Amino acid sequence: MGQPKRNASSPAAQYFAEVLRMLRTTGGLSQNELGDLMAYSGAAVSAVETCAKPATDEFIEAAEKALNAGGLVAAAAKYLRLERYPAHFQGFVQLEQEALSVSSYCTQLIHGLLQTKEYAHAVLSCAFPPLEEDEVEQLVSARMERKALFDRKPVCVINVIIEEAVLRRQVGGPGVMRAQYEYLVACARKPNVVLQVMPTSSAGHAGLQGPLTVLETPEDTTLVYMEGNGHSTLVSRPDEVGILARRYAMIRSQALHPEESAALIEQLAGEL
Repeated sequence: MGQPKRNASSPAAQYFAEVLRMLRTTGGLSQNELGDLMAYSGAAVSAVETCAKPATDEFIEAAEKALNAGGLVAAAAKYLRLERYPAHFQGFVQLEQEALSVSSYCTQLIHGLLQTKEYAHAVLSCAFPPLEEDEVEQLVSARMERKALFDRKPVCVINVIIEEAVLRRQVGGPGVMRAQYEYLVACARKPNVVLQVMPTSSAGHAGLQGPLTVLETPEDTTLVYMEGNGHSTLVSRPDEVGILARRYAMIRSQALHPEESAALIEQLAGEL
């Protein structure tokens, strides 16, 4: 006898599907009737209730209004939004969005908070094993949603150091990179953003041991996050955090000044 088929969807998605189904049936509505009220098809409602398709923010909002759910359906949005990220990254996203400061050193790619939609799409399209196009779009959308951190109250201070080699890698081609350079310069002008470049001329510096992100939490705790190849590590031991935080401070002191960094990025844009 074969093994029973397992539901591959997340617990959050399964719970939302069950709540949606219960509210619909309690209201005496068929899937088609609820779909009409939401301006969706009955098949779309069925797809969410069976976890065949994830519920988008727009779907959740429409269901909340159609069912007059008193916030019960809308409350699911932040949990389902979290499920759009890779499993190893979900915990970090929560910390990032609540942090008082985010300080990152990037060695492979431009930081996700600073990526344009086109750059992010190009990066995710290079994933291996390859992703389906709808998976790529979902991940791009999730990455763009992280940008809410720029305008959050209370303000979050964002410090990013990017290796020059990352900026010179033509991800997505000249057109994508030109727009990416312009976006980086625009981000650097934000009062809560400090962007620096580690020049390739700095042959030896404190960052050669790899990328890292230092987070300051609302509880005045400092954490360090590191990831690669689908795995991540969150460091919380004070002695280890202290070493890594001091390493980041040294990397920052060895990088170009923010004004020099912006000038270099503008130079690279002019070379395209």
